Amino acid sequence: MCGIAGIIQFEDKTPQETGLRNMMQKMKHRGPDDDGVFIEDKVGLGFVRLSIIDLTPDGHQPMFSADARYVLVFNGEIFNYVELREELSQKGVVFKTKTDTEVLLNSYIYWGEECMHHFNGMWAFAIYDRTNKSVFASRDRFGIKPFYYLHTDTFFAFCSEIPPLLTLLQAKPTPNYQSIFDYLAFSRTDQNENTFFSEIKKLQHGCKLRVTDNRLNIEKWYNLKERVANTEVFNDPEEYRDLLASAIRLRLRSDVPVGVCLSGGLDSSSIVSVLLKDFNKTDLNTFSAVYEDGQFGDEKRFIHEYKPVLKNMHYTSPSAVTLQNDLHHFVKAHAEPLPSTSPYAQYKVMELAKGNVVVTLDGQGADEKLAGYHYFFGFYFKDLLRSARIGRLSGEVYHYMTKHRSLYGLKAFIYFLLPENSRTSLRVDEKGYMDSAFVDRYSKSNGIAGQLYGSKTLKDSLLDHFENKLEHLLKWEDINSMHFSLEARVPFLDYRLVEKTLASSDNWSIRNGITKYILREAMKGTLPEKIRMRQDKMGFGTPQDEWFREPAWQKIITDLLMSDSFRERGIINSNTALSKYKDHLDGKANIAKEIWKWIHLELWFREFID
Repeated sequence: MCGIAGIIQFEDKTPQETGLRNMMQKMKHRGPDDDGVFIEDKVGLGFVRLSIIDLTPDGHQPMFSADARYVLVFNGEIFNYVELREELSQKGVVFKTKTDTEVLLNSYIYWGEECMHHFNGMWAFAIYDRTNKSVFASRDRFGIKPFYYLHTDTFFAFCSEIPPLLTLLQAKPTPNYQSIFDYLAFSRTDQNENTFFSEIKKLQHGCKLRVTDNRLNIEKWYNLKERVANTEVFNDPEEYRDLLASAIRLRLRSDVPVGVCLSGGLDSSSIVSVLLKDFNKTDLNTFSAVYEDGQFGDEKRFIHEYKPVLKNMHYTSPSAVTLQNDLHHFVKAHAEPLPSTSPYAQYKVMELAKGNVVVTLDGQGADEKLAGYHYFFGFYFKDLLRSARIGRLSGEVYHYMTKHRSLYGLKAFIYFLLPENSRTSLRVDEKGYMDSAFVDRYSKSNGIAGQLYGSKTLKDSLLDHFENKLEHLLKWEDINSMHFSLEARVPFLDYRLVEKTLASSDNWSIRNGITKYILREAMKGTLPEKIRMRQDKMGFGTPQDEWFREPAWQKIITDLLMSDSFRERGIINSNTALSKYKDHLDGKANIAKEIWKWIHLELWFREFID
């Protein structure tokens, strides 16, 4: 697990080592154990290393092929590298190290670009062909590892994080206002190749690029919909259980300690329970965010189900005070605005894990493939209505209302039935604080209302979430973990498990008002019943509504909303925002999520743009 960087000049000159070193220094937290640089002709590659597999100097990068033709920089892990090394060895390939890096490089040499279909892992890598003078780069199927780039008339540069790329700009960066609109209106980011910076793009998940003769070519190498259409389904929950255990087993491969980020929810708890039952990991370290009894986000009653069987359970308690103290560092670390404080809870969990382990396992991805979010009921009801399964629809609505006693699923159902432009207008009107000229300019070109919220069936909605929604969660996890020099692994995103789950019947996702049905069935006898059958959905939630009523935060927020810079941006109406904040303080509304978006957006402007 590491950070990678590169500069490819289009003019007849060599990249400066100082520029490359500056980029590497800005992300040294990603790789405190080692670093390396390669510069030749028009190409410069940089690397910072966090040692995970084969801790010896054999893992040093940039790594050269045996004939020195190819040079590789690689961030991530190829979890099935042991099997691939054995397969390639039988074909006559000779290995000098025990690293997955060498397996990746030799796989590319042997299979070419098809090598990516052999990998089970997470990655962003670049390979320079010194003979053909071309650079090939690839990003993993679902976007677990990042790959940002800057493409100008004179050079192409890439990096694992955004701030190092900003050092290469000749002028101040400019904001991408479409990304800002989508963020404010829909609380969504990362649904396409754009970032919050107009100059910086990202290579989309499942995509590859090649730079040859000053030309950049980007193509998709992995098509999830095609793979799902040609994958066999799960016949029973036991099959799911076996494949999940296989995914977890692969992600235990490490030469450093492994722990689990335990939220108390179904997904992370399933990982812990499989580790206990299948692998007898009673010495496992777990890391959790907890709050005062009764506060939103507190899940001690579920986390403590493991107290009798786990020896090393660690806790952190994010608060209004810690958020205030960490605010500058948190904003700077993420480099782009976040739509809630939930990633801050994860940030504190990763801070807690540092010093105890180097690798964490996390439950990310299960919600997207198993309809874990409650608004998926809206997609499911829409699917049943469109396919004229009226009896099933009435039954599912009844079960939903009985089990959840909430109108949220029905509201989502109605919302998803609306025309695309109405979905956007409703979100804008609901917020009520955005400047009208800003809305007029950017509300017609967003892709969220159509692509993400326009899915016709439940299965389509799950596929669309993998394409347009999942990545921001993976980005936040990567930044939170790597900021503290940790590697985060996500077993639920083993591509075998994803493809087979999405290929299977909708009946395995939602049934009788219950989400993640097949996972719950698969975990019978493994997971504590209290967790297995819980129906609420929290993740790393925080009591942010209470935090923003604290006196210290009242001053921070009021000063920010009344500042000249906030008023003059032409994005948010300051007076309306102040009025809405007063309603929040008076308990007439809970708009903590919107308040946080105002805070983070303004602080981002001040840190990176102004």
